[in-house]
Amino acid sequence: MTSGLWELVLRGIWTTVQLLVFSALLATAVSFVVGVARTHRLWIVRFLAGFYTEVFRGTSALVMIFWVFFVLPVAFGWQLVPMWAGTLALGLTYGAYGSEIVRGALNAVDPAQKEGGIALGFTPWQRLRLIVLPQAVPEMIPSFSNLLIELLKGTALVSVMGMGDLTFSAKLVRLALQQSAEIYTYVLLIYFVIAFLLTRVMRGLEKRLKAGVGTGPGAGSAAREPKRAQSTGVGVGGGAA
Repeated sequence: MTSGLWELVLRGIWTTVQLLVFSALLATAVSFVVGVARTHRLWIVRFLAGFYTEVFRGTSALVMIFWVFFVLPVAFGWQLVPMWAGTLALGLTYGAYGSEIVRGALNAVDPAQKEGGIALGFTPWQRLRLIVLPQAVPEMIPSFSNLLIELLKGTALVSVMGMGDLTFSAKLVRLALQQSAEIYTYVLLIYFVIAFLLTRVMRGLEKRLKAGVGTGPGAGSAAREPKRAQSTGVGVGGGAA
């Protein structure tokens, strides 16, 4: 390919990365807000959060992009540029999937941990922030990693709006060179490299978060207690024979 065509592909990669970052940030915010709402004590909050999840999880991301870009301006008079239309459609759609990840992780935390927070007089927000989330978030990372890869592949859908992402740029290069096999092989490799880098980053984040779970001062003192009892001969083996 000529330098001009490579420049077109590089611009497509940059557009795809931007869309991925913006959509991921929106999807993460939606995931936590809706996921926490689905565990709320008020039934109306749980109902509204569940309704949102079912609607966006049960509709096509491609159709949602069409709706946001073509229907929203007609219905409400809001014309979004392709970048923000794609971000909104993908962020809301994949946020619905992410909310189920958050809900499942929150419900998986040992109820005794929450009861301990109640005994200490913590408010619901304090229990969520100080007790539940620090234990639940590390368990969400593997599922969020898979969802992030799916979101990366979903960014290719915005090419239907004529947005100059990697897939759309590859289509233009293919039309210019008439070399489908070579161009789309390059595109597959580029998507794979981006996905591989994202997977490495998410695994590193998972290890870092899990390394801080259960390492409070109480853990070390509890581990030293059996050794102290063994050295003094008290409480070991149920007493002298």
